[in-house]
Amino acid sequence: MAKRRPSGDGMVRKREDGRWEGRIVVGHKENGDSIFRYVYADTQKELTTKLRQNIDAYQGVDLTEESRMTLSEWLDRWLEQMSLTLRPDTLKRYRGDIGRHVKPRLGRKKLTQLTAEDLRDLYRELQDRGRIAPRPGQSLGLSPTTVHGIHAVLHQALQAAADQGLMPNNPAKHVKPPKVPHKAMNILTEEQLEVFLAATDRDPIWRDFFYTELTTGLRLGEICGLMWSDFDGQKGTLSISRTLRKEKGGRLVAGDTKTYAGTRTILLPTSTAERLRLRKKTSYSPWIFHDPLRPEAPLNPGTAYRQLKKVLQETGLPELRFHDLRHTFATHALASGVDAKTLSGILGHTKASFTLDTYTHTTGDMQKRASEIVGGFLTDYLGEEMAPWQNAENTATAVSA
Repeated sequence: MAKRRPSGDGMVRKREDGRWEGRIVVGHKENGDSIFRYVYADTQKELTTKLRQNIDAYQGVDLTEESRMTLSEWLDRWLEQMSLTLRPDTLKRYRGDIGRHVKPRLGRKKLTQLTAEDLRDLYRELQDRGRIAPRPGQSLGLSPTTVHGIHAVLHQALQAAADQGLMPNNPAKHVKPPKVPHKAMNILTEEQLEVFLAATDRDPIWRDFFYTELTTGLRLGEICGLMWSDFDGQKGTLSISRTLRKEKGGRLVAGDTKTYAGTRTILLPTSTAERLRLRKKTSYSPWIFHDPLRPEAPLNPGTAYRQLKKVLQETGLPELRFHDLRHTFATHALASGVDAKTLSGILGHTKASFTLDTYTHTTGDMQKRASEIVGGFLTDYLGEEMAPWQNAENTATAVSA
């Protein structure tokens, strides 16, 4: 067996046609033989520059023979690996996006030849004319949200390929996906919240359901999937370990929570824990919130959504999605002084930074309120001339005017 050559080792030669050729070692086969990457240029100086760029790109990388597989081959393998951890509906969506939009355009390209520019071109094309069978009057391109989702899938898949030594790096890291237009977040104000809770409190079927939702911020599938085995009456805690979702045909299925952080145990407010303790005494169902007509079955998320719409209409409150009740809880929790890390755990977010990003409008209001409180304290304690922020603000306003 030949001596194993280190990655980055290479050679340069002038070809018979006058062009220059260079190669570097980028990996090794199972028998130890080198895997080369070839570079060509018209001049030796140009070749030297290209080689230096490639050596930098493959620094610390040791590819395997499988790095020669195409993107299509890798995506098939990756999806097979992910089938053990992804929800069936998520896996189906991934397969659909990859099969319809990625493979036809980039599937034949080798992993090691895939570039960030290839991905940028893909996203541009999908936004311009990516829709497979547009209806009359419908846009030919895919929405930024859909393209953003395709980017997220590719980012995961290519990162896994890089981690397994199949490509030198993840080109998706260097690509910005289309910006997704965010819908305005609707929440109930304190006054509206009082109206809403007063209306639901008059309904014995729904009073505990909506009160629990507004004091925990659970996702719709999570609150509908709660069982009495999840409730610890002595400790006043609730374990969230499943979510209800509807499959094709309308069948309800209990599955895992949205993320690993979604499986969590939260400490309930005293009032919520007391409501659930009283509810348990008269319950004959394994589900905390069961189907009103069939106690043996869980509450259908669609039924809860329709009840929300009914309450909003009857009370004259603004239109809300069910998820906006979750936003309402989170917003009021932050405004009341709950720190982002604690709230992140209650909501089941993977990172506290996501919680802060989602509720930036709330933290901005909190900062303003905090500055007013501290400014007022300084004024009371040290006098008007020692309120630095207010004085600076007034000065800036006068100058700009």
